[in-house]
Amino acid sequence: MSTSATILEDGSTLSRIDRSLFRLESFLALLSGLAVFSLMLFAVVSVGGRNFFNSPLRGYVDWIEQAMPLIAFLGLAYCQRLGAHIRMDIVIRMLRGRALWGFETVTVLLMLLLCLALTWGTWAHFDRSFDWAAPLWSRDSSVDIRLPLWPTKLLAPVCFAVLSLRLAIQLWGYAQAFITDAERPVAVPRPEDPAAVAEHEAESVSGADTVERD
Repeated sequence: MSTSATILEDGSTLSRIDRSLFRLESFLALLSGLAVFSLMLFAVVSVGGRNFFNSPLRGYVDWIEQAMPLIAFLGLAYCQRLGAHIRMDIVIRMLRGRALWGFETVTVLLMLLLCLALTWGTWAHFDRSFDWAAPLWSRDSSVDIRLPLWPTKLLAPVCFAVLSLRLAIQLWGYAQAFITDAERPVAVPRPEDPAAVAEHEAESVSGADTVERD
């Protein structure tokens, strides 16, 4: 299931790095939202043009292909920071203390290794398709209106790199919590019970901030 979590902040180095990266993640998530909004506008223009002027938006499929990676990748690190990705947490919710932090340390480490591999693989894919000697406008392009494809191919390794940074920060936080047996570790999402989830959902609707500060 998708979990709701709070992130504790304080004046530590880890928390400062966490907040700095979160500003970048928030900006990328904003771009992803704008991409969704743009697709809605494209759909309105295309359908309206077809119905009223018998002239749909040229290259509509090409624009969708360009926007889909924006929607799929830009919000990955943002959701990871908030603990909003879907996962099975039946066992995790029963763990406490070092058992919980140790479990989270191992799982985040495995995720980090996977993301580093994905970063390398997607960069290699971009590098194979990118002719460094050719002009930017003469490289791989879409079929219909010949939109350049290299920006979206570059987007994947960049977003996976940001996600890797986020996982490295969380690995630091969980490992530190495991070593010190911290009750309230900083810079990591802490799963909440259903009552707390409902409370924070009410706060989000009212515009209240759900990030805790020590």
